[in-house]
Amino acid sequence: MTFSSLGLSAPLIAALHTLGFAVPTPIQRGTIAAALQGQDVLGCAPTGSGKTLAFALPLLQRLEPTPRKQAQALVLVPTRELATQVSEGISALAQHLPERVKVSVVFGGVSINPQMMALRGGCDVLVATPGRLLDLVAHHAVTLSAVKLLVLDEADRLLDLGFADELAQVLALLPAQRQSLFFSATFAPAVQTLANTLLREPVRVDVRPDLQPPVEIIQRVIAVDTPKRTQLLRHLIKLHGWSRVLVFVATKFAAEIVADKLRKAGLTAEPFHGELSQGKRTQVLADFKAERLSVVVATDVASRGLDIAQLPVVVNFDLPRSASDYTHRVGRTGRAGAPGLAVSFVSASTLHHWRLIAKRQQLALPLESVDGFAAQEEAAPMSRDPNALGNGGVKGARPSKKDKLRAQMAQPMPDLLDRNKP
Repeated sequence: MTFSSLGLSAPLIAALHTLGFAVPTPIQRGTIAAALQGQDVLGCAPTGSGKTLAFALPLLQRLEPTPRKQAQALVLVPTRELATQVSEGISALAQHLPERVKVSVVFGGVSINPQMMALRGGCDVLVATPGRLLDLVAHHAVTLSAVKLLVLDEADRLLDLGFADELAQVLALLPAQRQSLFFSATFAPAVQTLANTLLREPVRVDVRPDLQPPVEIIQRVIAVDTPKRTQLLRHLIKLHGWSRVLVFVATKFAAEIVADKLRKAGLTAEPFHGELSQGKRTQVLADFKAERLSVVVATDVASRGLDIAQLPVVVNFDLPRSASDYTHRVGRTGRAGAPGLAVSFVSASTLHHWRLIAKRQQLALPLESVDGFAAQEEAAPMSRDPNALGNGGVKGARPSKKDKLRAQMAQPMPDLLDRNKP
């Protein structure tokens, strides 16, 4: 199948050719034709599978040549980095179209004034994080009454902690008559509930390989005592000559500490977490993509939406809280068919947690040992009491606050349903 067979216009086909896209991916083959016909879409595919093109192409083709006063298309995303990435992708396609298309991007963490100024002339496509979008609405800098096409990118993350209420407020401001495209890496219960509420007879496309990372990614699990993890990381980087490594840790404090230790060992390393300024986060990513940095030590703020070409290695310095988070972390490497390597450090205290992740991911990986770093600690026996001390770190032993919020989101939302009825 080719892009031409999906019903795309000649200018978009030419734009794809210029940008080097030759053959549509499975998520693009399954969704583009339906979206072009005006149908709602619920698409689920792993990271790096081409979801952005899957909605950007029909979005651009369905824009109407009207005076630019209010946005016709709204793309909601969960993070600043993803907002920038999506807007750049849409803009790259739009540059090759005969009619000028203005794509605006807004997100928090930076001054709102330049974004208000940029929106004064209107726009055709608006890419936004929910919180900043509501701020702009409150300042009368943007209205959503003309939106004909809504895209939720990373819908599961948008419904995660801190996004559900803002998303509901944005949806209440949109016209009831519109086309909606939902894209996600998982079909979490909250995503399905929202889809059932807001989508009208959607075309559902699921191209996930059982939620496992792509086969191009080699996965390794190494046993190591907690105090020796940084030394082991340095050893592996030197031994294998890893040019760039994305290292995931649990907290912003750990990101700062580990990056500092690596710098003292002579590596070019920087932390990456949600409390850095937007300018600093942008600079770190730019340096990492340009290979001016060899290591970025990040919290899970980097597990979604970052597209770093040819990233060879991801290291789980701290294990993620859930199996789905493991998928998203590992999905930062091995993108677009390129090979990748994902390494997870497991200590005695996290062995039970790793076994839970492996069970849910259906992984059968040997627990390796590296010469000079053999683990000496022993794992404490796991209590059968879910309230016992030590069980709280294993997701699944008892519900966390995030679990409870997700459960609440999975319940019917009558107010939201009523507001969006035609």
